[in-house]
Amino acid sequence: MLSDPLFWLVAAGCLVTAAILIRGISTFGKEGVENAKRANKYMRWRLIAQFVAVLLILVFVYFRRQGG
Repeated sequence: MLSDPLFWLVAAGCLVTAAILIRGISTFGKEGVENAKRANKYMRWRLIAQFVAVLLILVFVYFRRQGG
């Protein structure tokens, strides 16, 4: 499984999603309108990254079940 490039793509997608989430949460604690806008932007990006990561996971599972 570690030699499968799709596995590494899934892992990278999950790590990117986690990094965006952590960055977004860290901006919630700061005061100011600009920081609130930035936090909302990070959370929007997290939703997109999470959607891509879930799609990659589904593709990975599909191909693994097909025997590939």
